[in-house]
Amino acid sequence: MDSILVRDLRVEVLIGIHKRERHVAQVVSIDLDIGLPGNAVFASDRVADTIDYEQVALKIQALAASGHFKLVETFADRMAKLLIDEFKARWGKVSAAKIGILPNAKLVGGSIGRRN
Repeated sequence: MDSILVRDLRVEVLIGIHKRERHVAQVVSIDLDIGLPGNAVFASDRVADTIDYEQVALKIQALAASGHFKLVETFADRMAKLLIDEFKARWGKVSAAKIGILPNAKLVGGSIGRRN
C-alpha cells in the first residue's frame, strides 16, 4: 500500500448549507493518502513515474474555486475522484474538515476512500 501523504492542505471554499456559507469562503483542512500508480518510481526516481503532489494541490485549489458545495462529504468525494480519474492513483483517501465551526471542536469533517 505505497502512498503519497499530504497533511493539512488548506484551501478556501464556498461550502455549507446555511445562506451565509454560500457567499463567504471557509478554510477547509485536507489530508490526502494517494495510492501510487505503480512501482516504477522506485527504480527510476522520476516524478513522471509517480504522482506530482504539487499538481494535486493545484487541482484541488481549482476544484475548491469552481463553485459552492453543500456538504464536506461531496467535496471530499470530488477530490477522491480527481485522484483516481486524473492522476491514475490506485486508491485515494481524502479527509476534509471545516475549521472552527463548532465552538467546542477544532474541526468537523468527513473522510472518503475510493479505489481505481
